[in-house]
Amino acid sequence: MSKISGKETKPEIIVRKFLFSKGFRYRKNVSNLPGKPDIVLPKYKSIIFVHGCFWHNHNCKAAKLPDTRKEFWTKKISDNKTRDEKNRGVLKKMGWKVFIVWECEIKNKNNREKRLELLINQITQNEQLFKTS
Repeated sequence: MSKISGKETKPEIIVRKFLFSKGFRYRKNVSNLPGKPDIVLPKYKSIIFVHGCFWHNHNCKAAKLPDTRKEFWTKKISDNKTRDEKNRGVLKKMGWKVFIVWECEIKNKNNREKRLELLINQITQNEQLFKTS
């Protein structure tokens, strides 16, 4: 497990490149925020976590636990999920909008564009409300 990197993953890079191509500027892996968010958009007060389905217990086929060491993996994934929920709660109390992009949502190129466009709409939704008022 020590060889598994928590940052600069392929899904993170895909999301960051898409955001950058649409004119968004961000900070990455901000260590002074709970959970070290993968992508922070200060201008929009938004945080994006790009979660691996297995490590963060998504309800898709990629999140299937291994057949060996079931107890270990169940506890490990459960602890990850608990920590994620706590961090999201703290960030929301701090006034951040928190978004999660799952690895399986952007793995398929056909779904990727739609999911990332939806993400942009969610991030900019509040800004658009202020402009029209």
